[in-house]
Amino acid sequence: MKSLKENLDPAKILVLGFAILIFIGAFLLTLPIATEDGKGLAFLDALFTATSATCVTGLVVVDTGETFSLFGEIVILILIQVGGLGFMTFATFLFVLLGKKISLKERLLLKEAFNTNSTAGVVRLVKRILIFTVITECIGGILLAVRFSFDMSIGHAIYYGFFHAISNFNNAGFDLMGGFNSLTDYVDDPIVVLTISSLIILGGLGFIVINELYEYREIRTFSVHTKVVLSTTLILIVGATILIFLFEYSNVKTLGSLSPTGKGLGALFHSVTPRTAGANTLSMGDLTHATLFLTIFLMFIGGGSGSTAGGIKVTTFAVLIITALSQLKGKEEVVLFKRRIVIENILKALTVAMSGIMIVVVVTFMLSITEKGHVFIMYLFEATSAFGTVGLSMGLTPELSPIGRFIIILTMFVGRLGPLTLGFAITKRRKQEAYRRPKGKIMIG
Repeated sequence: MKSLKENLDPAKILVLGFAILIFIGAFLLTLPIATEDGKGLAFLDALFTATSATCVTGLVVVDTGETFSLFGEIVILILIQVGGLGFMTFATFLFVLLGKKISLKERLLLKEAFNTNSTAGVVRLVKRILIFTVITECIGGILLAVRFSFDMSIGHAIYYGFFHAISNFNNAGFDLMGGFNSLTDYVDDPIVVLTISSLIILGGLGFIVINELYEYREIRTFSVHTKVVLSTTLILIVGATILIFLFEYSNVKTLGSLSPTGKGLGALFHSVTPRTAGANTLSMGDLTHATLFLTIFLMFIGGGSGSTAGGIKVTTFAVLIITALSQLKGKEEVVLFKRRIVIENILKALTVAMSGIMIVVVVTFMLSITEKGHVFIMYLFEATSAFGTVGLSMGLTPELSPIGRFIIILTMFVGRLGPLTLGFAITKRRKQEAYRRPKGKIMIG
């Protein structure tokens, strides 16, 4: 009989590790020291908050800035950082510091965590990720601290600056501004908007892409993966910015009352944050239906593979779009940047996308049953935000029933780990069949 350790493959260990981290965080948030009123959070609310932080989502049932003490906020920040980079990243860092050799089992875990194709160079990648993270969060924290120093004391400005830098680099979206207002007071502030937008984008590109950008001077070329991530991200940001600018231009509750520059900054930020940060400078409940639908679309796509972002990922979206275009043109091969995309990648992209659609549909249906008195788009918006680990909400989250909160907790957990990883964790990977059955033809379309 196999031992427990032998039965735990990398995917199962990742799922179990995240679950343990969430429950530890939930326990800490129930302690009296974790809240301003000295009572601690109810366990379900603590579990929801810990899951949202660990899965770098940002959906909250209580206001972070007004509810938690310094201890509680630091617990949330640690969960965000560890959840964003992955607990295996920090474990590897500790092993390296202690001079411990990284075993093959641990390298396989890192390979699974970062969604890479090989274990080669994965430890070096972890070191670069940590260095890049520290440098990026420090630069972002300093810029934000300088800006916030005009609105609050120096001590508060530094703390707020680094909290929001860490939160947004990890695409978490937690904020300390109070009143569930997020960053709406800074909608047309160029320093806050451009700094946080940059942090979100860098955190959402994926560490494989960041590593290739770092090595570009040596390798002088990019992989197809990096080219797809960079080009698709640029297209989505530019396209969404233009559309949101047009959709909200005359909406006095969002961009309508702002200057042309303010309108541009507001539109830019809202094109970035759905993929998948969760901070917002525009009131979600006041957006036009066109913008809400676009936001749901962006939340579902998410960021890059192996990043702090969620969603089905931009590479999945790009592969599906190019596959559809190739079929419409009658081409037998799917080609991206002069490279043929193998059928395994196409099938995996289709599986991820369909799994995501089914999860969002089921969760939306369940919320429409458990939560009464809201318009349908709020259920769809909440379900997509939880699956994409985004954190944007039209105001439904704090009003969720206990059953609704549990549904969103599970959705955030699945969304962070990914349908495929979770599926592989609870089932055996497919095996090569000993024989092939006759072909069957089905009429499509």
